[in-house]
Amino acid sequence: MKRVHQWLDTFIQSVVDCATQEDGESKRNDKKDFLQIVLDMEMDLEDHQSPTDKNGALKAILTDIVIGGTDTTSTMVEWVMAELMQNRDVMNKVVHELTEVVANDEMVEEHHLPKLKYLDTVIKEALRLHPALPLLVPRMPNASCAVGGYTIPKGSNIFLNVGYIHRDPKIWDSLTEFRPERFLGNPSRYDFSGNNFMYMPFGSGRRSCAGLALGERMLTFVLASLMHSFEWELPPGTEMDFLDKFGIVVKKLKPL
Repeated sequence: MKRVHQWLDTFIQSVVDCATQEDGESKRNDKKDFLQIVLDMEMDLEDHQSPTDKNGALKAILTDIVIGGTDTTSTMVEWVMAELMQNRDVMNKVVHELTEVVANDEMVEEHHLPKLKYLDTVIKEALRLHPALPLLVPRMPNASCAVGGYTIPKGSNIFLNVGYIHRDPKIWDSLTEFRPERFLGNPSRYDFSGNNFMYMPFGSGRRSCAGLALGERMLTFVLASLMHSFEWELPPGTEMDFLDKFGIVVKKLKPL
């Protein structure tokens, strides 16, 4: 984990350094990307942050964008497809729903997505068993505080173990079983807002994933398109390997 973080931090720092050096040229050409716009805003703001603090905040923003915008969605597509190929009965229900909602001679379009209720439960169950970021994004309190009788010192790195919460036997029955039906009948109880603190693959509160709506829609659209356009199955006599590889984003150890 530390090695991955160090590598990513070095990469992000090189991007910031490159943008800083090119900032003057971009101003002359009047062509700016997101990073250059943020750098200009930092120059215009008068605050008490040191250059080190500003640089750290900027790298944190860029890290969230890089991780949140790339690996998470593709990783979850892989986990859902793995579960579907291992659980043929669930896959058949998804295919049946797609056949009813989308005509066989049509492609999946955005207006179909809200009607795919069972696929929505499949995605929720996959996110329960295989959250892309099982420790979410770490937080650091700027002042000491007490939560649930525990004192959290200022400056502590706080990780929320969503991976365990989603497999807590006090909350979930048959917790290791892939059973999308557990989310049927009461969709508002287990949505992606994380308000009940029992199911929160995207975090909770004001600092939950900024790309939640986009990520949910992209995941549904990609999976619906794959399932509607192709037939999927494992080679005869084989079972899916669900070993994972821990990192900032938890992926399958053996990719599909």
